[in-house]
Amino acid sequence: MSTKTVLIVDDRTSTLKVIRAILEDEGYTVFQATSSEEALQIYHQNDGIEVVLSDMKLPGKDGLALYRLLSSIPNPPPFVIMTAHGTVKSAVQALKEGVTHYLIKPLDYEELIIVLDKAVREYARTRELIALKAQVTAENTFHGIIGADSRMKHIFEMVRTVGATDASVLIYGETGTGKELLAKALHQESPRRNSAMVCINSAALTESLLEAEMFGYVKGAFTGAASDRKGRVELADQGTLFLDEIGHMSLGLQSKLLRFLQEMAFEPVGGTTSRNVDVRIIAATNLDLHAEIKAGRFLNDLLYRIEVVPIRVPALRERRNDICLLVDHFIRVFARQYNKPVQKVDPQAMRILIDYNWPGNVRELKNSVARAMILSKNTTLTVEDLPSKILAESGHPEQIAGMSIIQGLPGSGVTLRQMETELIQKTLEKHHGNKSLTAQSLGISRKTLYEKIDRYGLAHIESAGVKVENDQ
Repeated sequence: MSTKTVLIVDDRTSTLKVIRAILEDEGYTVFQATSSEEALQIYHQNDGIEVVLSDMKLPGKDGLALYRLLSSIPNPPPFVIMTAHGTVKSAVQALKEGVTHYLIKPLDYEELIIVLDKAVREYARTRELIALKAQVTAENTFHGIIGADSRMKHIFEMVRTVGATDASVLIYGETGTGKELLAKALHQESPRRNSAMVCINSAALTESLLEAEMFGYVKGAFTGAASDRKGRVELADQGTLFLDEIGHMSLGLQSKLLRFLQEMAFEPVGGTTSRNVDVRIIAATNLDLHAEIKAGRFLNDLLYRIEVVPIRVPALRERRNDICLLVDHFIRVFARQYNKPVQKVDPQAMRILIDYNWPGNVRELKNSVARAMILSKNTTLTVEDLPSKILAESGHPEQIAGMSIIQGLPGSGVTLRQMETELIQKTLEKHHGNKSLTAQSLGISRKTLYEKIDRYGLAHIESAGVKVENDQ
């Protein structure tokens, strides 16, 4: 049974009849519509349409408008435009927007079959790739944390082991590495998973406010305390208390926290009656607490209490192989959230994302992908969609070479030859003369690169301290 399914859209019933007969002879299942509105209705009512073949001129919304509507749907099918000679310019514009192909009327039916068969095959490969990426992400996801890097796998195994105990855990890691997600994973792996996990950000409040937030207060304890209020410690009873950014907690409050941890008992602010709780402590910090102890800013005894098991989360730049997984995951998330048709990142843009150092780690990557998705008008994220900060700081050879000319552009301008010459030269220097890596970065073959080196006289790069190696 054929799986090739096409939706034909044309306002001429005679055209629909002829194309339908030809395609059915080729094993296609055919749906047909005479307007964009009818086509959309048919598409939403029938699963498995693998390609859309539409005339450019339609009553109401034209073929390009129909493409734009369908491309806003996740994983849209390939779209082929039919056009008369007089509207070829519009078809070329459609190609720029992402339309798969265009055919000139009167149709060459052999060409039609070739184009549609190729579109169906490519759509099948795209769906397989999306499914494979989803499977890879699922296999490398642990309680919402994505990581295929060996260090992340080790951390996941440690969380499984330590999570089943009541041992206090201290999570070290730079801002944005996902320390809170890891704390939640520890809670979910523990026998306390059905009780609350309560979080406190130690860097967000002043000492007095943080103490009241942690331990609660009684009526009249201070101005504005109109009634008793439970603190986070008491709310976490039988569950987990997560102390985020504990390194920023004042020494005075550290002392009170230490006393609480020793006895699992506390007094609310303004209260005189001690209260007991049973909580599991997980803390996190982006500081080196051993250095903070030497500087007199952190209590040694408190560190011993909270660092029964230390876990260090690597920075994103230390696990660059995970960037592709994370980007694919965020694209799927934001495609649904913002109703965008984006499905992937082109190789050049992905290379820039991998090369960038990500000082804000996974949080910065997530925000960058969200921004790119919002601004993108295509189904693929390109270099132009990436934040300018990343392009400026990534050290990517194409960007550096291009910007070095553009930023210093003389009033008389520069030729394309000059720009290409500098681009190739700087890319060769970036890769220490390795032609294979240079050609890969530039997106050209090694043969083309050799021709351009000879044409532009770039063999002199050796004399500047860069050996142009024959790396065949």
